[in-house]
Amino acid sequence: MKKLAIGILLAFAATAGAQTLRAPVSKKQTKKVAAPPVVQKEQVEGVLPRAFQPGGNPLQMLNPAAPAKYGTAEQHVVIDPETGKWKGIKLFTINF
Repeated sequence: MKKLAIGILLAFAATAGAQTLRAPVSKKQTKKVAAPPVVQKEQVEGVLPRAFQPGGNPLQMLNPAAPAKYGTAEQHVVIDPETGKWKGIKLFTINF
């Protein structure tokens, strides 16, 4: 009787293990979502953005002996190509 009970249990365990439930797998292709366009930050230059940048010191722009990290006067003036003299100050420029 023991052999019969053990045989039935083994047969039941073998068939129960083979009957696992699985979700049907479809071969549906997934749509690839396009990446959003890259938003580039526009290059802004001039005296006003330079004066109000974080960590900047606007008074150093007036100092002729200021360190090089504050820039030079040539970066913020418009030079006349014919005479080579300055013509105006770039208050706010957008480069794109």
